Amino acid sequence: MSARERGDDALAADPFSWQVTRAGVVRILRGGREVVVVGGPRAERLRAQLDRASEQEAQQLLARATGNYRRGNERR
Repeated sequence: MSARERGDDALAADPFSWQVTRAGVVRILRGGREVVVVGGPRAERLRAQLDRASEQEAQQLLARATGNYRRGNERR
């Protein structure tokens, strides 16, 4: 199993969720806890990408936005 497949499995088991506030800020949550808040132009870009993405692609985008994106070289 590749590192990418392991990362996809982890995202499926414990997915991110997100909320867009009235101010246009994107709140990214995981396990019911806020992980990161993205604002400004970065939030606009992320919202546009999330609108076009499948659920799996959205999870990858959210993982990248949080910095919680496995590269396959971390120890377990």
